Amino acid sequence: MLVPQDGQREKLEKAKITLNDCLACSGCITSAESVLITQQSHEELNRVLRQNKQVSSSEQKVVVVSVSPQSRASLAAHYALSSSEVARRLTGFLKNLGVHHVFDTSFSRSFSLLESQREFLERFRRREVDKKALPMLASACPGWICYAEKTHGDFILPYISTTRSPQQMMGSLVKGYFASQKGVSPQQIYHVTVMPCYDKKLEASRPDFYLSDYETREVDCVITSGEVLKMLEEEKVSLRDVEVAPLDTIFSNICGEELLRHAGSGSGGYLHHIYKHAAQQLFGIEIDELTYKTMKNKDFQEVTLEKDGQVLLRFAAVYGFRNIQNLVQKLKRGKSPYHFVEVMACPSGCLNGGGQLKPSSDQTNKELLQQVEELYHGECASVPEQDSRVAELYQSWFESVGQEKARQLLHTQYHAIEKNTSGLSIKW
Repeated sequence: MLVPQDGQREKLEKAKITLNDCLACSGCITSAESVLITQQSHEELNRVLRQNKQVSSSEQKVVVVSVSPQSRASLAAHYALSSSEVARRLTGFLKNLGVHHVFDTSFSRSFSLLESQREFLERFRRREVDKKALPMLASACPGWICYAEKTHGDFILPYISTTRSPQQMMGSLVKGYFASQKGVSPQQIYHVTVMPCYDKKLEASRPDFYLSDYETREVDCVITSGEVLKMLEEEKVSLRDVEVAPLDTIFSNICGEELLRHAGSGSGGYLHHIYKHAAQQLFGIEIDELTYKTMKNKDFQEVTLEKDGQVLLRFAAVYGFRNIQNLVQKLKRGKSPYHFVEVMACPSGCLNGGGQLKPSSDQTNKELLQQVEELYHGECASVPEQDSRVAELYQSWFESVGQEKARQLLHTQYHAIEKNTSGLSIKW
């Protein structure tokens, strides 16, 4: 209630906060009671699927769902299945609801890893003339990006990799290449991703990923692992009882009947792949295994490449906002020793994202996370450089590696945002 000077009480409208207002502080954005997310929920997916059943086939949306490997691992732990079996059963469940295609974002992550490797080499070679070329900071975590833009702005943004995250790589592929192959407009495709993190909803809503020529987003809707469980429960279905379906192969990282992961961390393996690639390309050193040194805590780890007593490369994995703040302060004081940092907002990284399934009553968070990690790493690892379909798309769709089209479709930009509360889209 508002009581103006005349003493008359006035009932206020319900506050509406858009996703663009979020600082990714993990406060309100994870609370459905506090934030109204009108176009980023499983209800919206259900609405589109219902609408498809009421119109002719020519008027239907082509519904595509791209599933993250972290979400598969979370569901696998809940249902006591393997990650690949979750993929096959989830494909069956979604297609029974009316989804047309189910893809795997490990495929699009191959592009993220390859572009990150290429970008790091470019930055390393110009480090003497560009003082903000290094350290290169990973860009796959939207919570970290939002924090950087709104808290540290112009100082920090030049350090952040311009490479798109796997979600937005898939958005580019689905609304670009896939649309052209299907002979439909990008606007006719309804693209949903399943993610371990609420902040991925923020990422999909960024204006940078809106195709103004077609009036559509590259990713129309993001639902979390927990929302997938809610969909199953609303249908009164256990994933264990769903008939398996063949995996869609066009955009899936697959070998036979099994899906493949990438080596390294459960947050995408950026440090692992960039480190090995840089060691080989810059110094001719082949790395078999990485040795991690734990620093202040388990969410701050370091990897160093030395030769004849000289440090050639020093990389770090920095998870959680407390560690991130320490990293930024070191950068501001000119004390950061790193060439690359894999930055993730969530403690323990993406496998512990806020959108993942919660532990059962007889299970601790630590026990569940360990189980999810084991299931995630239980898949065989693939090497992005050896994926022939990725190489083929670079040539046929992106017009070769490093070309302007590849830069436009595989990279993005960031924006320093002033912290001005008067600009928030809040209706009182």
